[in-house]
Amino acid sequence: MARLKVLSALDTARTQYYHFKAIIIAGMGLFTDAYDLFSITLIIKIIGRVYYGHREGENRYETPPEVVSALVAVALLGTAVGQLVFGRLGDLKGRRRVYGFALLLMVFSSLASGFSICIRKTCVLLTLGFFRFFLGLGIGGDYPLSSTIMSEFANKKTRGSFIAAVFSMQGFGILASSTVTMAVCSIFGAASKNSEADVAWRLILMLGSVPAAMTYYWRMMMPETARYTALVEQNVMQAAKDMEKVLDVTLSQIAEEDPLPPTPHPYPLLSWEFLRRHGPDLFACSSTWFLVDIVFYSQVLFQSEIYKRYLDKKEDVDVYQETFHAAWIQAVIAVCSTIPGYFFSMYFIDKWGRVKIQMMGFFFMALAFFSIGIPYYSYWTTKEHHKNKVFMVLYGLAFFFANFGPNTTTFIVPAELFPARFRSSCHGISGAVGKVGAIIGSVGFLWASHRKKEDGYPKGIGMKVSLIILGGVCLLGMVITYFFTRETMGRSLEENEVEIEEQDNL
Repeated sequence: MARLKVLSALDTARTQYYHFKAIIIAGMGLFTDAYDLFSITLIIKIIGRVYYGHREGENRYETPPEVVSALVAVALLGTAVGQLVFGRLGDLKGRRRVYGFALLLMVFSSLASGFSICIRKTCVLLTLGFFRFFLGLGIGGDYPLSSTIMSEFANKKTRGSFIAAVFSMQGFGILASSTVTMAVCSIFGAASKNSEADVAWRLILMLGSVPAAMTYYWRMMMPETARYTALVEQNVMQAAKDMEKVLDVTLSQIAEEDPLPPTPHPYPLLSWEFLRRHGPDLFACSSTWFLVDIVFYSQVLFQSEIYKRYLDKKEDVDVYQETFHAAWIQAVIAVCSTIPGYFFSMYFIDKWGRVKIQMMGFFFMALAFFSIGIPYYSYWTTKEHHKNKVFMVLYGLAFFFANFGPNTTTFIVPAELFPARFRSSCHGISGAVGKVGAIIGSVGFLWASHRKKEDGYPKGIGMKVSLIILGGVCLLGMVITYFFTRETMGRSLEENEVEIEEQDNL
C-alpha cells in the first residue's frame, strides 16, 4: 500500500513534547482504572467491619465470600462489556469522540459508588454493585482507546515504550489507592471513632474520580489521530492539518500533492474475510490476554494468605489499623515488584521485542507458582515457615514478571497488529476475553482454593492444586505466544497489515 506522507512523518518523528503529553493524558485513565479496580480489596475490609460485626466467631467482621465475589466480578463484567462497546465505537465514531465519554462515565460512577442512596446494608451493597458495573463500563472503554491512540501517535522506533508507559500508570494507580487508603485511615483513626468508617470507604472510592476529572479537558483538546482520519475517514488533508498542530513539521512536508479519492473499505469486521486475514492474530491476542488475566487477577489468593500471615488478628486492632496494614502491604508490593516490572517493560520492549518478553514473563511466572504451589502444605503453611519472607519474595516475583511480561505485552500487541478501521474493536475484543479470564482468576480460584469448608467457602481443590494449575496456565500462554503471536517491533502499523496481505497472496 502507498505510504502517506503524514503517516511516514509519524513513524519517523523524533520524540517530542506532545508524545509525553499524550502519555500522561492517556495514562491517567489507566491510573484511575487501577485505582478503582484494586481499591475494592481494601474497601471490603472496611465494609466487613461496618456491616458484618454481628457475625459469630472467626467470621465476625468478615465480608461474606459471595458479597466479595459479587463486588469484584461486577466491575470486571462491566469492564468486559465496556471494552467491546467502546472498542467498536472507537472505530465507528472516532477515537477522540468516545474517549471523553468513557472518562466521564468513570468520574461519575466513582462519585456515585460513594453516594449510596440508602443506609441499609442490602441496599448499600446493591447500589455499590450497580455503580461499580457502570464504573467498569468506563474502565473497559479506556483500555482500547488509550492503547490505540498512543499507538497511532507514536513513532515506530519507540512505539512499544510509549504504550508501555501509558500502561505503567496502572502501577501508580495501585500505589495511589494504597496511599489514599492509608491517609484516610490515619486521619479518621486519629479524629473519629469506628462508627465513622462508613464515611471512610466512601471517601476513598470518591477520590478515585479526581485524576480522571483533571484530565478531561486535555482529552477533549486532543486532535483525532492521523491514522483514523486518513485511513478510516479517508480525509488525508485534515489528518495533515491535525498533525501540524502537534508535531514539529510544516503542512507542506506532510500534505499530499495529489490525494486519492475516498474508496470503500473492502470487508467489514463481521465477515469471513476478516476472520481469514486476522482471525489468527485475534486468537493469539485474546487467548494470551485470557490466560494472563486468570493468573494476574488470582492475586486475591495470595493476598488472603499474606493478610493471614502478616496482619494482626481482627479483635486486636480497629477498622482503621486493619485496613491501613493491608494497604501498606499492597503499597510495598506495588513499589517493589509491580512498578519495577512496568519500567523494565518500557526499557526493553523495543530492544528485545514483544514475543520474547511475553514468553519470558509467562515462564518465570510459572516457576514462581510452582515454587509456591508444589510444597505449599508441606512447607509454606508449617509453623516454622509460616512467616517465611521468601513467600513474599516469590509472590513479588510473580507480579514483577507479569508486568515485565504478558500483562504489559497483551495490552500493546493488539494496538499494533490490526488495520486502523478494526484496531480499537480488536483490542476491545481481546481485552474483553481477558476480563473473562480475570473473573475466573479472581472469583473462580478464590472459591476453588479452599480444600475444606471454611469462612463461608465450600470445599474446593485447595491452594496447592490451584497454584499448580495457575503455573500450567502460564506454560500454556508461553506455548501459544511462541506459535501464534507475531512480532511487531520496529515496523509501522501499516507494515503489519501489508504483511498479512502478502501472506494471503502466497
